[in-house]
Amino acid sequence: MSTSHGQFVWCELMTTDPASAIAFYGAVIGWSAKEADVPDLHYMILSAGEVPVGGVMELCLSARDAGARPGWIGHIAVDDVDAVVARACDAGGAIRHAAEDIPGIGRFAVVSDPQGAVFVLFKPLEARQRPRAAANTPGHLGWRELNAADREAAFTFYADLFGWTKADAIDMGEKGLYQMFAIGGVPAGGIMTAGEAKPGPFWLYYFNVDDIGAAVARVKESGGQVVNGPHQVPGGSWIAHCLDPQGVPFAVVAPDR
Repeated sequence: MSTSHGQFVWCELMTTDPASAIAFYGAVIGWSAKEADVPDLHYMILSAGEVPVGGVMELCLSARDAGARPGWIGHIAVDDVDAVVARACDAGGAIRHAAEDIPGIGRFAVVSDPQGAVFVLFKPLEARQRPRAAANTPGHLGWRELNAADREAAFTFYADLFGWTKADAIDMGEKGLYQMFAIGGVPAGGIMTAGEAKPGPFWLYYFNVDDIGAAVARVKESGGQVVNGPHQVPGGSWIAHCLDPQGVPFAVVAPDR
């Protein structure tokens, strides 16, 4: 397997209002946006400084009519999209969008895990190893969190598919364990059994910011909502859970100051 197999390499926002979403996240996170050079595809690339980190595209009416909701979706690198799709389905997952080539870019498929959380499998056309951003670099993805129906079953699915391993676990009392997972030996995210109030199962993505108080203020000033936090988590970082103006969940994370 390549060193990128199982790594989160991209985040994509499907939204009902791309222009407003780009303005919001530009103000809150500091991203710039430009049109992707892909024929017949209206796709905006988000960059932190000079580094592309994600994309935005409109959630079409047919998808909305079929029940799709606006949201962030993570892209996980794999060595063979079709082979991993087959393994995911054998393990109880489902295909949401069959494997397809993006001319000049790569191959992707949209799948869901056995509990319904959606993610993308992606293999670039050419192996391009982007330099990994230093920890806490503003604008980059800082943490990934799966709100699952069954934490242990979810971990087993992803571990078998991508080789993720268990890192530390935090006892959250009545909420149960928060199981961190490592990718390539580096802690990268956490999995928890979601409470009844969660709109899960789903992946929540945490974007790095310089200062949690300033970021929370920008969320509110730009038309978003803060639904949890800010508060400090084990290890010292500060987090806040938010909704953008279209109601899409996301989170921000900042180092302790």
